[in-house]
Amino acid sequence: MAGVVEEFLAEAQIEWEAGAREGEFVVTLPGEKKLKTVVSLVAGHDALSVSAFVMRNPDENHETFYRYLLRKNLRLPGLAYSVDKAGDVYVTGRVPALGVDAAYLDRVLGVVLEAADAHFNELLAIGFLSSMRKEWDWRVSRGESLRNLEAFRSILQRDGDPAPEPTG
Repeated sequence: MAGVVEEFLAEAQIEWEAGAREGEFVVTLPGEKKLKTVVSLVAGHDALSVSAFVMRNPDENHETFYRYLLRKNLRLPGLAYSVDKAGDVYVTGRVPALGVDAAYLDRVLGVVLEAADAHFNELLAIGFLSSMRKEWDWRVSRGESLRNLEAFRSILQRDGDPAPEPTG
């Protein structure tokens, strides 16, 4: 199965590097909301394991945060959000080797990217809002750029804060 994965990645012109485990391919996918998503594909003898880091353990609103993820699991084909011992969030899955072909790999990488990237800002707003507010206030007080927080302006901005920075 490792040959199928390697051939797919080459044909799709997706950069990868060998991981620490036997049969592991580490792929970096570009994102829109999340700068990049690193995906581990482990081609074992009888199954392909997929895992991608989404974000660290939230600082706050744990119940709302995890409920959000569980609801998204209902519509996540073949994969699921999961949490490690530290509370960090991943997208994971496992498929029998017989089900792995180029079409499946294309589909699963698309689902992983969608799961890690599409909901990233909502998850940040739920799990890290207090930290983001502190960062916003600190940047405003010092006249620092707000560019990396612009996506959250609607929930962070207060009366008297500077207007959005010009883009381009």
